[in-house]
Amino acid sequence: VNISAPRTGQPFLTGDPGAGPRAAEIHAEVILMAKNGVDGVYSADPKQDPSAIRYEHITYMDALSRGLAVMDSTALTFCMDNNIPIIVFNSMESGAIERIVLGERVGTLVSSEPPEQLSAAL
Repeated sequence: VNISAPRTGQPFLTGDPGAGPRAAEIHAEVILMAKNGVDGVYSADPKQDPSAIRYEHITYMDALSRGLAVMDSTALTFCMDNNIPIIVFNSMESGAIERIVLGERVGTLVSSEPPEQLSAAL
């Protein structure tokens, strides 16, 4: 397990653009995208829309076409082009990383393949 926080050091820029290239560089099997206060990818902002639904799985293309807040669109496209899955989870959830590493479904999986096919490859 390699934990990295790729930040640019530039104001107004997120670490998202560096996550995909860093994951590719170290041949990571998956990117764990920790979010503050949200436990996955939703159909809308759950803080503003109580009817928003959390996806257990969504494809890169669906996330991009719906404009969902997974990560910066350039970073998400890089992950799609390099087939690097992303698990979006709540950074404040105790034990979340351990549960993910142990194979438990936590948060939302963003990938090109359904979770059943992907878990066999990880």
